[in-house]
Amino acid sequence: MPLAKLDHVNLRTANLAAMQAFYAEVLGMEAGLRPPFSFGGAWLYCAGQPTVHLVEVPQQPAPEGELRLEHFAFAAEGLAEFVAVLKRRGEAYRIGVVPGLGTIQVNLHDPDGNHIHVDFAPAEAAALPDEPALAQAAARR
Repeated sequence: MPLAKLDHVNLRTANLAAMQAFYAEVLGMEAGLRPPFSFGGAWLYCAGQPTVHLVEVPQQPAPEGELRLEHFAFAAEGLAEFVAVLKRRGEAYRIGVVPGLGTIQVNLHDPDGNHIHVDFAPAEAAALPDEPALAQAAARR
């Protein structure tokens, strides 16, 4: 299961409008399609790819000047093999499915506690029929 690419960066912000304007006006990104999550935010696209995900929070989670990175993500293939490695190593993980897109996200944390998710195509759900999150997603379709 080789990683294919860094998929996106997710930032928490209490300044959603200002952050959107910065990424659009300073870096030339464009606001684009975002799944219907239950929380506010925006996805900003670079070269047609959603690269910066903003998550709206009521207040900044860290003191001024500290990193506000929520997670980073990779796209990959080989969901079943990846989950097998996690289980073999005893790593904690959680599988989620992106609403409206069906992308399978395997969420985990590195030894320093940084949140990472590895994204797999919806078609790979069939490789893990015993995962509750995937069964629930399939039932909603």
